Amino acid sequence: MLGDRRKSKSPRPRKERASEDTARIAGAKEPAYINNEIKSQYMKRILLSWSSGKDSAWSLHVLRQRAEHHVIGLLTTFNESANRVAMHAVRRELVEKQAEAAGLSLWPVPLPWPCSNEQYELLMAQACAKAVAAGITGIAFGDLFLEDVRAYRVRQLTGTGLEPIFPLWGLPTRPLAEEMIAFGLRAKLTCVDTEKLDARFVGREFDAPLLSDMPEVVDPCGERGEFHSFVYAGPMFKTGLRVSAGEKVVRDQFVFIDLLAN
Repeated sequence: MLGDRRKSKSPRPRKERASEDTARIAGAKEPAYINNEIKSQYMKRILLSWSSGKDSAWSLHVLRQRAEHHVIGLLTTFNESANRVAMHAVRRELVEKQAEAAGLSLWPVPLPWPCSNEQYELLMAQACAKAVAAGITGIAFGDLFLEDVRAYRVRQLTGTGLEPIFPLWGLPTRPLAEEMIAFGLRAKLTCVDTEKLDARFVGREFDAPLLSDMPEVVDPCGERGEFHSFVYAGPMFKTGLRVSAGEKVVRDQFVFIDLLAN
């Protein structure tokens, strides 16, 4: 990470240092000399696993501040029958608008419904092979701290020729959530697991009042699946998106809000 790591008599707490590192990354300006031509020539071309939510969106912002990886596309799995992002239940047309606002191509991976784990892994392997053939060297993920999820990503990419990249890994989630909001990320909660968070939170803005209202047992970034989000504005986009809330839908313990493009 960025920052001064020289020893001092009174080292600051790790969480404080990590928070400052994230702030520096978020606020950094991309050097003018790093244009698209230089990126294509010298930086590693990668895809970003894109759920439409805040963690993947913030990963894009962070990656763009570093001079190592050049994100050239957003890799998104869609429920083929519903034409929506799995779990987030976001309409494909909204994800396409996100990709356009980010200035990137969308790499869709259609999944049948229902989809077995074997089918999923086969389709992802095909997507990986396509990426390697296009000269892509890695896939970035917005995972924060779940070791089993990270280990699965690593296993999935082993032997594919693609490097797994975790730009947000290990950052304290409360400061991270606050920094996302402070630097202009705007999102709405699209799905809530009612066994972990009250249904009234679905459709709400991801903002400071939301963080204040959340129970302490809920991760501020929803890393344990408490909620999912859709980003409609932020420093990773050239322009913001206009969305409105449609109907609420309940499926088992999950409640969804159907976001519509305006």
